[in-house]
Amino acid sequence: MTEAHQAIDAAAHDDGHLDLSDHDSFTGGVPHRTFERLRAEDAVHWTPECDGGRGFWSVTGHKDIMTANGNNAVFSSGQGIRIEDQSHEEYMARRTFQETDPPEHRLTRRFLNPAFSRPAIMRYEELVRGLASEIAAEAFARDEFDAVEALAKKLPMMMLGRILGVPDADLPFLVEKGDALIGNTDPDFTDTIVDKVDTEAYRFMPFRSPAGVELYDYAQGVMDGKKDVDPEGILARVLGANDEQGVMEAQDFKNFFCLLVAAGNDTTRYSIAMALYQLTQNPNLLAQLKTGTVWNTAPDEFIRLASPTMHFRRTATEETTLGGKRIAKGDKVILWFVSGNRDKAVFDDPHGVNLARDPNPHLAFGQGGVHLCLGMWLARLEVRVILEEIAARVSGMEALGQPSWTRSNFICGVKSLPVRIRR
Repeated sequence: MTEAHQAIDAAAHDDGHLDLSDHDSFTGGVPHRTFERLRAEDAVHWTPECDGGRGFWSVTGHKDIMTANGNNAVFSSGQGIRIEDQSHEEYMARRTFQETDPPEHRLTRRFLNPAFSRPAIMRYEELVRGLASEIAAEAFARDEFDAVEALAKKLPMMMLGRILGVPDADLPFLVEKGDALIGNTDPDFTDTIVDKVDTEAYRFMPFRSPAGVELYDYAQGVMDGKKDVDPEGILARVLGANDEQGVMEAQDFKNFFCLLVAAGNDTTRYSIAMALYQLTQNPNLLAQLKTGTVWNTAPDEFIRLASPTMHFRRTATEETTLGGKRIAKGDKVILWFVSGNRDKAVFDDPHGVNLARDPNPHLAFGQGGVHLCLGMWLARLEVRVILEEIAARVSGMEALGQPSWTRSNFICGVKSLPVRIRR
């Protein structure tokens, strides 16, 4: 197998015609053959839903994704960002600023942006370095271990606590509930599998998940002062905002908290996990990292390949056209970032790993639109630093078995990866 096709061949179950609405289509990894076929044959493709839903447009090409993502007036986030349809009541109960359009979205972003700017995040580098060094030293005390549990999972979890300002002792609980929330289709993360059991009792909870109840309770404790939080953390800052900055109502704060717990941990974990998986597939990658010449570009390449948030939904506010297709008002339009990030019209050798790729116009952070990921600089920092610590300590990393992948068409990642290291 050539390096260029290692990633696309990881999902051996993919015959090029998998149902993108079915979470089971993603249990062996991203169905890149299916996305590749759609980009070539029908880049804006009408997709029926396996559960009897009303269907949606799958936008799979980089150019069309950028077009739609950059036009929030026509392609709105204001009816949800996931494939699931919600009643207006459900939407209002569960929405975060991700699921709003300007000018409402802009007010929240303006307040939060300074805390997540590149200069603000780079002040964390020494802290990230110390945590990553401890994590790597602990992991490499053994020759064999699960790389996701020992490496990929720990750094984002610890940094989540620093960003939120919550005690370290609470982090395992928060990460577990965040996994259950965003992994609501995966039996490894939850017993309440959203497409397998009746979740009507939780329809006002984020992701229709009972984990939302527990995270709401935690957030309520923060609001009530019953949970000690660092006054410099983002939670304390948001609660201390004045009218001009934008005061969050209680429900909005609870949903914001759930968003940070889930998105602030899982997506970076799966980006690191993808990097580790790629290191086991191609030993030359670790040698390249050891040269020290690709640290400015390598994190974005691994993040491109991971694309952990595989899609966001938009809803057409008026009749329009995209990629030559007529989109009706009210239609769901799914922007498959994970597909756009492998588009050969934009990326040379799109399934290969080019650690020096520059420019790298990937879409993993929602580039081109108003919803650009707040945590992108933190994700880049964490990926770079943990890989620097790994490269300084080992000469090789070998997979001892196949990785396991999330059962989800929304969040994709390697859940476990048994490895053996060479010192």
